[in-house]
Amino acid sequence: MKSHEIDYKIKGHDIQFVEIELDPNETVIAEAGAMLYMKEGIDFETKMGDGSEPDKGLFGKLLSAASRKITGESIFITHFTHRGMGKSQVAFAAPYPGTIIPIDLAAMGGRIIVQRDAFLCAALGTKISMHFNQKLGAGFFSGEGFILQKLQGDGKAFIHAGGTVIEHELKGETLRVDTGCVVGFQDGIDFNVQRAGNLKSMIFGGEGLFVATLRGTGKVWLQSMPISKLINQLSPGGANTKKEDRGGLLNSLLES
Repeated sequence: MKSHEIDYKIKGHDIQFVEIELDPNETVIAEAGAMLYMKEGIDFETKMGDGSEPDKGLFGKLLSAASRKITGESIFITHFTHRGMGKSQVAFAAPYPGTIIPIDLAAMGGRIIVQRDAFLCAALGTKISMHFNQKLGAGFFSGEGFILQKLQGDGKAFIHAGGTVIEHELKGETLRVDTGCVVGFQDGIDFNVQRAGNLKSMIFGGEGLFVATLRGTGKVWLQSMPISKLINQLSPGGANTKKEDRGGLLNSLLES
């Protein structure tokens, strides 16, 4: 299914939202609860599925819903359609402060891989599905988890990054990143998780036990403040683990 052609404006600075402009009968899909406001003529309907395969039967829709449940997302997606005359707008905001990244899927080869909570909204025709990381280490130890999301289509999609977004264009290079800071990457980029140096560095370095590695050719999007790190900073003692406690952990590891 060819994606609907939508126009958009991203507004705000540190806390952004995207305003989508729709012509009559154009539709944009979004995560449940992402809508900020909608103007006259916009009608919305919650559906089980992204609408990219209208001929899919009930069983196919149930499978799609089950896959979204596995990724931790709602099994329902809201469809916003302009039923009036002229043009009208609907706006979407992410659930925490950060930056909205517009993606032209056609320019990205038709698909990208994103962390499971990064998707915000997209033109109707965009397919949202699971993406299993083939390397178990990336699943057990990374902030992204074993299951990521794949966005496929030829239209516009919008993903959300916590804090500031950093875009890298890899040309056969390797980039090592804090595991929770990976937002998304082009299909074809090799994503894995490796040990963060030696045992001493892993415990006392403050960078965590593992780092994500991205290798290949294509674009990579990172976030400066993943929600997991923000929660850790705000939790009692979360960011202030005493060195004595780390020392005790090191001794325990050496004695084991």
